[in-house]
Amino acid sequence: MSRPDQAPGDTGTVTVTGTGWAEAPPDLVTVSVAVECRAQSVEEAYAAAGQSLSAVAAALRDHGIGPADLRTNGLSVRADLAWRDGEGQKLVGYVTGGSLAVRLRDVGSAPAAISRAIESGGDDVRLDSLQLVLSDDSAARAQAREAAWQDAFRAAAQFASLASAGLGRVLSVTDQRGAPGPVPVAGLQRASTVEGPAIESGTNRVEAGVTVTWELLH
Repeated sequence: MSRPDQAPGDTGTVTVTGTGWAEAPPDLVTVSVAVECRAQSVEEAYAAAGQSLSAVAAALRDHGIGPADLRTNGLSVRADLAWRDGEGQKLVGYVTGGSLAVRLRDVGSAPAAISRAIESGGDDVRLDSLQLVLSDDSAARAQAREAAWQDAFRAAAQFASLASAGLGRVLSVTDQRGAPGPVPVAGLQRASTVEGPAIESGTNRVEAGVTVTWELLH
């Protein structure tokens, strides 16, 4: 998509914004694995969450996940309140939560790693999020920029022709950083009960934009 952007009185130039995109298969899975434990005391809830997180982390390390790709995302403790008729809100215990941020660099083995992590922590574990991303989008971004340039050039050439002119020198170029497109979460398909849902990685879109000002030759 292109648009002309010419200031009144600036008859010697034409300014156009072009957009483009490129696609590439993701090569990195980012996962957030969380635990939530309830107990009568803060100490019990905190200890249970710590044990579950440690079990999840150990399962991931056993699957070959290195220290750089495994990070504790935070811990929290809150009161567990319940409403009782005639009594109002009453403290019934405490809830401790925590999560691990994980990077899985082998998309093919990611389902097995995730399943083992979830199984290791028992019923207190949940999968908060899963995204497929590009660890390095520079090649795709270069293709997207080229597509954006060609889009801008075609539009500028058309405007110049309509104005009975030709395109001269490029006077300015401004990179319009494209907003990241939606990351396709895996198309989940049921595999075996051991490995859990399969991950269909698809492709990720990288977008780019460029605003270019050309001199008009009459």
